[in-house]
Amino acid sequence: MYSKACVETFLKNQGQLFDEPVAETYEEAEEFLEECMAVVVKNIKEVKEYLDESGMDVEGMSKEELLEASEIFPLPDGTYLIVEG
Repeated sequence: MYSKACVETFLKNQGQLFDEPVAETYEEAEEFLEECMAVVVKNIKEVKEYLDESGMDVEGMSKEELLEASEIFPLPDGTYLIVEG
């Protein structure tokens, strides 16, 4: 289950990851996140760990460089949504 802020953030910013919208409503966005098994992590360290475990070369990347990844959506509460497109 994803928080309201999480779903709304993805819905508003999905263009950073996809050329065309994958969801037009809150419900569609929530369903998409569930289908692609998006994850929410607590901090940038966990973002780096997740990306590393997914096979991305993150060695030596700064926080700013990690946040530039199109898969990373910073959330209002300081956590991060990771969506693999």
